[in-house]
Amino acid sequence: MPGKVNPVIPEAVAMVGAQVIGNDATITIAGQSGNFELNVMLPVIAHNLLESIAILSSVSVLLADKAVKTFKVNENKLKEALSRNPILVTALNPIIGYLKAAEIAKTAYREGRPVIDVAEQLTDLSRAELEKLLDPEKLTQGGI
Repeated sequence: MPGKVNPVIPEAVAMVGAQVIGNDATITIAGQSGNFELNVMLPVIAHNLLESIAILSSVSVLLADKAVKTFKVNENKLKEALSRNPILVTALNPIIGYLKAAEIAKTAYREGRPVIDVAEQLTDLSRAELEKLLDPEKLTQGGI
């Protein structure tokens, strides 16, 4: 197909994940085989553990260098999606109450509108006050 980008790096990461899960199962079963402070399966435990560490470290570098490094963040799309996220309304709960906040969230979601626009329409809060209360960066810092 023209223009198709083959996802070989994520596929390689998925295969490594499957192998590590298999190694973990082997390690778990082998770890149960110890008797009287002696476990004859220590060699397979060590082998699978070291293999898992090696392949995870290799694929992590590959993923970082060949895939993640080339990612470009579309700031406009990110801000647009964030402005429509109903979770923002949680910051308004102490001020306008749960029921009004729920109404704002449901309206914004249903109409596909930014939460701040709906909150401005349905409350007596000014746009400036709403911008301060609904600032996503400030909300990630926690506290009251």
